[in-house]
Formats: sequence, structure tokens, C-alpha cells
Amino acid sequence: MTITYLKRGKSEEDRNRDDARTRSVVEATLQDIETRGDAAIRELSEKFDGYAPESFRLTQDQIDELIAQLSPRELEDIKFAQEQVRIFAQAQRDSMLDIEVETRPGVILGHKNIPVQSVGCYIPGGKFPMVASAHMSVATASVAGVPRIVACTPPFKGKPNPAVIAAMHLGGAHEIYVLGGIQAVGAMAIGTETINAVHMLVGPGNAFVAEAKRQLYGRVGIDLFAGPTETMVIADETVDAELCATDLLGQAEHGYNSPAVLLTNSRKLAEDTMSEVERLLTILPTAETAAASWRDYGEVILCDSYDEMLAVANDIASEHVQVMTDRDDWFLDNMTCYGALFLGPRTNVANGDKVIGTNHTLPTKKAGRYTGGLWVGKFLKTHSYQKITTDEAAAEIGTYCSRLCMLEGFVGHAEQANIRVRRYGGANIAYGTAAE
Repeated sequence: MTITYLKRGKSEEDRNRDDARTRSVVEATLQDIETRGDAAIRELSEKFDGYAPESFRLTQDQIDELIAQLSPRELEDIKFAQEQVRIFAQAQRDSMLDIEVETRPGVILGHKNIPVQSVGCYIPGGKFPMVASAHMSVATASVAGVPRIVACTPPFKGKPNPAVIAAMHLGGAHEIYVLGGIQAVGAMAIGTETINAVHMLVGPGNAFVAEAKRQLYGRVGIDLFAGPTETMVIADETVDAELCATDLLGQAEHGYNSPAVLLTNSRKLAEDTMSEVERLLTILPTAETAAASWRDYGEVILCDSYDEMLAVANDIASEHVQVMTDRDDWFLDNMTCYGALFLGPRTNVANGDKVIGTNHTLPTKKAGRYTGGLWVGKFLKTHSYQKITTDEAAAEIGTYCSRLCMLEGFVGHAEQANIRVRRYGGANIAYGTAAE
């Protein structure tokens, strides 16, 4: 077996060095927000976005005015996309059942799925107004039944973007703030004089937003640890270089540090794709960003076999994996580490990003090894409960519990069981001893 890198991206050492600088900036900024609240977020918004209105929260009149700026077709498209997201999210929600079982006579165990009570949804908007991110976080939280949904997005070219605001509102946001970056995430998690803190943060963002979420995890819940967009194309000779190059650059345009990887068992396809990437970069309007990603983070990996391609793909655990081979379902059956799969040449990552209905907030930086992406279940907490309804069950379970507690040396625990064995089972157990 031979794995050949025809093109490599930045080393892991260089990537880690960039991360260290980001961590330092985020830590200082979050401390400032905690100390100075609204004053800090106002200064940060003015500094980075040139935006400092009287209130960052939009009123209903402002929301209505912004939505009115959209054409009927634009509104129709937003509603169509949200309908697809809601349909799939509702099907997922319907699969999550509350349960209650009687494991022994008189012993009842169960769990309930309870929505997180408040969620902060971050909708990016630096280079591009990320309309679709509102569907993925806000609408999905709404399907889950979250009673307070806060949505933040930065101004786009100095003012609120009508399409993003419409998507937030139609998705079900209860509070909408025009606020971006670390200041938005920090304000939602920490709280300020005018923004009440939430219980959970969700949504993608740049490296600073992702790092802020990482540092705030524990204080609040988060959907997942996310980095720059990643894409992998797994292809063989059944497809051509133009299709592969288009799918690689379609995600590389997200940012200057978006990894794009071609994994193939065809040297011809690999070499043709690299040539096609260079050709497309001469005509792609977003080539400045895509070219930087391809130069520093693009990789082309040549393998001998499909099994080898599978092993490499599972090791990289890319966020988006576009599979275009003569055995797409084989990869579906056998891949174990990824964010989302896009199977066959008729499918593409942009569909998943914008409209098809699956969620586009997905694990990056190998997190696909231990978690999936954002879905309706992320907004639900599964809480267990237990109930003993008969004296006989209380005595039986209590007897076992007493002995097991004493086995570990927890006398106080044992007494919780013993007092019930005495009361409901009529046993005479000396204080601080195990039940017989």
C-alpha cells in the first residue's frame, strides 16, 4: 500500500502557531466583556464593524422594514430552504421518544427529552451574509421547542443584511441583535446590562468565534468545536477533473484557511484536477480567497486502492466528504469519521450548505471521530427519572444498594438505603452496617 501526496498544505506546526495567537486575543476580549459589559461590546463593534447603533437589538418595526426590502422570489427561496430544514429536523425530533419502563415489579425508570431553555445562535456575515446558517440553527432550535432563541449576526457592509434578518425572524428567533464576532458570542454567553445570558451557544464562525465558544464551554453548552470549513472529494475515474475541481474550490472560497482535499486512486484524475483548479482560479470571482486556501491548505492524495482511500478518509475525518466513485454506498456503509457525506455526482456540498435539509453546522479538525453535527437533538437534554411504587420493591432494591454502598465504603449512602429497608421491609439493620 502506498499513499502519495501530490500536493500538501501547511504543516500541523504552522496551524497550531496560528491557533495560539487566536487563543490569546479571545481570552483578553472575553475578560473585557465580563468586566465592562455593554461598553466593551460597543467598542468592539465600532472597532471591527464600524457599527454602534443606539441599540444592537432590532425592534419588530426594524425587522419588518428589512424584510420588506427583499423581493418576493428571495423570500420564497428563504421559506423553501427553511421548510426543507424543518421537515428533516421534525422527522429527527419524532424519532426521539420519551420512555418509561418497569424493570422489576414496582421499579419504574424513564427519561424525558427537555429543550434547552435558552440558546444563542451565531450567524456569520463577514465576507458573505450567511443566510443559510439562520435556517440551520434558529429553525432547528425552533423545531426542538427552545422557548428563548437569541440570534446575533454582524452588520454586512455597515448595516443589517435584510436576507439574514428575514431568515432569523422566519426561523423563529425571539431576539435579534446586529452584533458580530467575539463580542456577540461573549455577550450571549456571559450576559451584559442589556443582553441576558443564554444556556447554550450554536453556530459557525471564524477562528475567533470558534475559539470564543471553546473558551466559554462549560459556562454554557455549545453545539460542537468548529474550525474553518473543510472539504474532501473522494473520487475515481468515473468522474472528471472539472467536477472535482469545482467541488474543491466551492468550499475553499469560504476563507483563506479552508482545507480542501482530493483523495483518489487515479493519478490521471489527480493531475488533471490540479490543472483544472488552476484554470478555474483564473475565472472564479472569489479566487482571491479560494486561491489562498488551495495554496496553503489544499492537498491531493493518491492511493492504491479503495480500502486505502477509506482508511485515509477516516483518519482525516473531514467536515464535508463528497464521494463520487463506482461504489458510493460502500463508502456510506464503511466510513465512520466525518461530518456529513454527499453521495454521487448529482449531489454536492452546496446543497447541504444551503437548501437540501440536512444541517450544515458540522464537526471539523477531526471532531467527526467523536461527534456528529448540529441537529435537533443537540437542543434537547435527555433527563432520567426513577420511581419505586411498592414496599417490596423498596426493600429489595434497598438491600442490594446497602451492600454495594458498604462495599465502596460509603456509609452515608448505605443509610439512605437502610432507612427504607427498615421502614418498608421491616428489617432490623444496625446503623452503619450492610443489609442482609
